[in-house]
Amino acid sequence: MKLHSILAVDDDEGDLFICNYTIRKFDPQITVHKAFNGLEALGVLRDTTPDAIILDINMPIMNGFEFLDHYAREFDRHAPVVAMLTSSHLAMDRERAMHYDFVKSYFEKPLTAENLRVMAALLDGESSLP
Repeated sequence: MKLHSILAVDDDEGDLFICNYTIRKFDPQITVHKAFNGLEALGVLRDTTPDAIILDINMPIMNGFEFLDHYAREFDRHAPVVAMLTSSHLAMDRERAMHYDFVKSYFEKPLTAENLRVMAALLDGESSLP
C-alpha cells in the first residue's frame, strides 16, 4: 500500500520544513498536513484521517504524550501508522510511546527516506519496525 497522506506534528518550523522536503522528495504525490502542537493536530484529525502521523514529543501547549492520551480517548479510528519522530534518545520515552497500540515506530530526527520506507511497509501490514 502507498502512503497518500501524512500529518507532521512538530513545533519547530525547521523540522517541519525538513519533514515536508523529505516527504516530497520521497513521493511528491503525498499530501502533507502540518500542526505545530498536539492540540492543532487533534483539530486537523477531526477533518481527516491520514495514512500516517509523524509526531514530536517536546512541544508547547500539548506535547506528544498528551496528544497520544487525547488521541486514544477521543478517536475511534486511528491512523494506520503513528510514528514518533524526536530528538529524545531516552529509552523511557521510547517505551512510553510504544505503549500505545497505534504507535508503530520511534525514529530519531531528522526524518529520512528510510523512515518513510518503514512507514510504508507498516502500512502494508508488516509488524512494528524501528
